[in-house]
Amino acid sequence: MNSDQADPTELAALREAFAVDDGGESALGWAAVHAFEAEHHVVLPEPYRTFVAEVTDGSCQGPPEYGLVGLAEGGAKQDPAKPFPLSEAWLWEEDEGRYADPDAVIEQVGRDGSLLLGTDGCGMDWHLIVTGPHRGHIWQITGEGAYPFGAEFGCTTAGSGFAGWVRHWADGREWFDAPPA
Repeated sequence: MNSDQADPTELAALREAFAVDDGGESALGWAAVHAFEAEHHVVLPEPYRTFVAEVTDGSCQGPPEYGLVGLAEGGAKQDPAKPFPLSEAWLWEEDEGRYADPDAVIEQVGRDGSLLLGTDGCGMDWHLIVTGPHRGHIWQITGEGAYPFGAEFGCTTAGSGFAGWVRHWADGREWFDAPPA
């Protein structure tokens, strides 16, 4: 996963997965992406950055289940410039002793250093991490905990990052298709 440079093969796969036939009219364009980045003091990770600039900015088709939200909507309640507070999965309902003020950290997990990509419903939201060591990775954040997505984290055979997450969905596989590590 390279979050600093778009891979043309990944971009082609993203175009195919979303089957955008509007010639890029639903994409934001580079000026809007640069304006978002300047306003929020962040550089979006690739290939998501090029995807919203050139392919499409949101889609009613998945992933996730209820569609991919647009950049402005996904960043509306977020503070992407602040560091994402986690470096490993955390099931907070079962681990109350990890942090001195777990409620404050839980609030940060859903807000800081990420963009909301959309939801599978029932409080199961997908986020793209845009700052910190997990920049470029996708995390599922639920009412019970937060989990990084990608084969190196367990529970899935999927590749990491936005392209791996979309490819896994486009292939019709279950999100968590591997036994826990």
